[in-house]
Amino acid sequence: MLTVVSHTNAGSNELRINFGVFAGRSATPAEIDDLAAALLPELGDVTIVAEDRRELNENSETSIHQVRVELPEGADVQRVIALAEEWAQAHIEERHADVVDTQIEL
Repeated sequence: MLTVVSHTNAGSNELRINFGVFAGRSATPAEIDDLAAALLPELGDVTIVAEDRRELNENSETSIHQVRVELPEGADVQRVIALAEEWAQAHIEERHADVVDTQIEL
């Protein structure tokens, strides 16, 4: 799933874009600026967080790059999803990095 809407601990909603899973890389600052430009007319004010997450345990290590968009109250969520998915697809197709599945023995 490319995008997911979730409820935050602070009581607001956010759109999570699983960019790294599909692109095999992090979004560039210029790509984040492109997303902001696409969302500004719809939201009027936008906060975007691009993060690298790592989740580890004794048996595995997961590393993902995710882009989060804070959704203001009253936002047309379906419209924001459509714009975000259009942005993601364009940049994933433009510059995709092949992901190699490797297993490292610790």
